[in-house]
Amino acid sequence: MSTAATPSTGFLALELDGDGGHPAAWRKARHTPAELLDGTRVRATVLAAESAGFHVATFADGPLTPAADSADGRDIPGRLNALQRAAFAGPVTASIVLVPEVDTVYTEPFHISTQLASLDYVSGGRAGWLVAASDQAADAAAVGRSLVPADGLGREAADSIEVGRRLWDSWEDDAVIRDVATGRYIDADKLHYVDFEGGAGYSVKGPSIIPRPLQGQLPVLAPAGLLGADQLSAGAADAVLVSAPTPGLLAGEIAEARAAAPAAAVIAELDVVLDARGQSAAGRLAELDAHTPWQSSRARFIGTAAELTELLASVLETADGVRLHPAVLDVDLEELAQLVLPALRRRGVLAPQQPGATFRDLLGLPRPTSRYAAVSAPAAAEN
Repeated sequence: MSTAATPSTGFLALELDGDGGHPAAWRKARHTPAELLDGTRVRATVLAAESAGFHVATFADGPLTPAADSADGRDIPGRLNALQRAAFAGPVTASIVLVPEVDTVYTEPFHISTQLASLDYVSGGRAGWLVAASDQAADAAAVGRSLVPADGLGREAADSIEVGRRLWDSWEDDAVIRDVATGRYIDADKLHYVDFEGGAGYSVKGPSIIPRPLQGQLPVLAPAGLLGADQLSAGAADAVLVSAPTPGLLAGEIAEARAAAPAAAVIAELDVVLDARGQSAAGRLAELDAHTPWQSSRARFIGTAAELTELLASVLETADGVRLHPAVLDVDLEELAQLVLPALRRRGVLAPQQPGATFRDLLGLPRPTSRYAAVSAPAAAEN
């Protein structure tokens, strides 16, 4: 993690949902819309991102509905589950970190924990968790729950993260013994109840049904808006995502996030529209917006690859990473791969890709010991 006092290289993340960040991106894609529901497309985009030099791939999630302001009422209304996409990408990639967005309000915490642990195994320790706390009625209706009020979202997220972390620790690292002589697969003394009683109205006994993840604890990413009083504590997330109305205001938001969560990495959010295929970025955006306007709370860059290189180099002086949301993946990713990332590497501002490294390695986080290991050690000594 970089600070003003100890500058270091940063990393780049790429959002790989759909055909791009723009709701009309599918109109400029090099494939049919049906291919978005095919693993071939998932594999192609994540491998393209890894080949380009991106360190992290993220996968958005949640129900999609056609945009009400679409000129012809046509937009892509479906997506594959984010965890499924990330898990599919795990075995076919070597260095890129895979971070699905998973809602903490309307998804069972036990299932989140075990699915993310499985992702860590299939990716070789390259998994993370992008926390979401949905305030959408469609998400509640999808699972038959009533809508959680806005002031309860932070508590739901905090409880879900705590359950996940406890369950990941509920198997000690050496719990699996595979003792052929005695016929024992696990040492039952090294599995632990988590005994969670949450304010969100549920309890979790544990232990997990999956051995401890390869990283011990998967890094947790959370939007800065979820941190604060009556929400997530500063220590709940390993990385904080920040945005601003304009790129010029990102520095202030990064500084605020550093002050609010000094131990966490800070990742800036940025929408990207680049000059491409002989067309200006502004012209491309206008053409896409004519179908469906792009409404986003993130800072947006519209311009040339050289200008984006300058901006990213500047942002990475204070942020640990930047997550890019390209308008159209099939167009903007090509420009990023050929022009922007090579220029940043020449400047020495990007961390090198490291096949075999974990997400915790990228963030500079040590692998933690299970919180329950200290509980079982004295008992073993007494025996």
